Amino acid sequence: MEIVIVVLVILCLMAVIQWQRGNRKHQAAKLELERTMQLFDVSLEVNSTIRKQDLLVKIMETSSRIMNAEASSVILVDEEKGELFFDLALGAKGDEVREIRLKIGEGIAGWVAQTGKSVKIDDAARDERWSSKVAKRVDYPTRNMLCVPLVSKGKIIGVLQVLNKRGDTPFTERDLQLLESIASPTAASLENAMLYDALEKSVHALKVTTAAKERMESELRIATDIQMGFLPRKTLSLQSRAADAENGTGEMLLRVQAEAQATIRPAREVGGDFYDYFRIDENRLFFVLGDVSDKGIPAALFMAVTMTLLKGKMSVELTPGELLTAVNQELYKDDSTMFATIFCGVLNVATGQLLYSDGGHCPPYIVRTNGETELLKGKKGLPLGVIDDMFYTDNEATLALGDRIILYTDGITEAENHIQNQYGFVRLQDVLVREQSSKPEQLLSQMVQDVDQFADGAVQSDDIAVLIIDRKLMPL
Repeated sequence: MEIVIVVLVILCLMAVIQWQRGNRKHQAAKLELERTMQLFDVSLEVNSTIRKQDLLVKIMETSSRIMNAEASSVILVDEEKGELFFDLALGAKGDEVREIRLKIGEGIAGWVAQTGKSVKIDDAARDERWSSKVAKRVDYPTRNMLCVPLVSKGKIIGVLQVLNKRGDTPFTERDLQLLESIASPTAASLENAMLYDALEKSVHALKVTTAAKERMESELRIATDIQMGFLPRKTLSLQSRAADAENGTGEMLLRVQAEAQATIRPAREVGGDFYDYFRIDENRLFFVLGDVSDKGIPAALFMAVTMTLLKGKMSVELTPGELLTAVNQELYKDDSTMFATIFCGVLNVATGQLLYSDGGHCPPYIVRTNGETELLKGKKGLPLGVIDDMFYTDNEATLALGDRIILYTDGITEAENHIQNQYGFVRLQDVLVREQSSKPEQLLSQMVQDVDQFADGAVQSDDIAVLIIDRKLMPL
């Protein structure tokens, strides 16, 4: 009987042990299922958006809920500065928290980012790695915490931490393992969101830049129209009568014409080259061509002021030298670095007398009626705007009937090809000789075309302007 009782006891004990083992397996299976569902829940949450700010909110809310924690935060790594920062911080003091930056290695989060190791802290204030930089800003006491690295493609992009487990109990090792499991899909989704965010910002910046560029181009087109409005675009013909020298009687028998025409091509939308011509009395034609030292809008503004002064001050009583002297006094400024080379003259159409003044400009060419070419030399002055008390002198020459004067800027002679050879004076003179019988508009076109052929596609680095004046007999 005793043996039977012992056997029954043993069988009962074995049944209990078997039941306990089964129950433990059941509990383990239940916990594993619960963990799997939690991770599945995390995956659904973090993959529900590609926008970084929305994703950060979901990560923090989901982590807090699953880990049964009071709070959660994601702190990202700034690789360039070697710092951690809060890209998103909720609450009334969120702006203050976003200003906080931790050095890699600073505080518990910095230590995790530096070492790549997870950590469970049961008493945060007693941990030697603890930094109260954030807690002081938000006035939020941290009792215990878990902090794990966010690793994507072998690179630590941030840390995920949960604070203060609810129920006054510390976090467990299993909690730490669960948070590490949460961190894996979170890191991948976060990196994708960060890449998308960077792409969005780049696209936005491109749109802003494009809009600004289009607005600037529109404004430059308007500026170009305004600048071109300062310049005469049509040929000016001034007619007069001249004495027939061969007649010997001094009678005014010949009908004479002076014709002025010009072209300009800025290196940019607007430039600093300028020209002008207009009648100042019945027999005299005023003309000017200049080159401002700079390019673009500053040069265009200086050019506009210069042209306004030239036209406003020129009168029948002034000589070219007196005009430049007066304009220079107006243009000169102590702190200005801009100046303009200039050549201006007054042609008496009836007599051919040419009074001119040169402010450091390229010497014009005269093409005589017999085909000879010569540089028009004379006493030079400094460019406008260099010295306030500069006195400009007058020079004198004569344009016979059939003669032509050509003014140009250094955008012609200093034009370069791909090997940085300059066009030069010899090539310019060859064109003038070759085209000596051409009409002014054809000569203007040929001069620019010859420069372009020489440059052979090299970028135009300087403005180009040319002014031609012919003195000739009018056809009967």
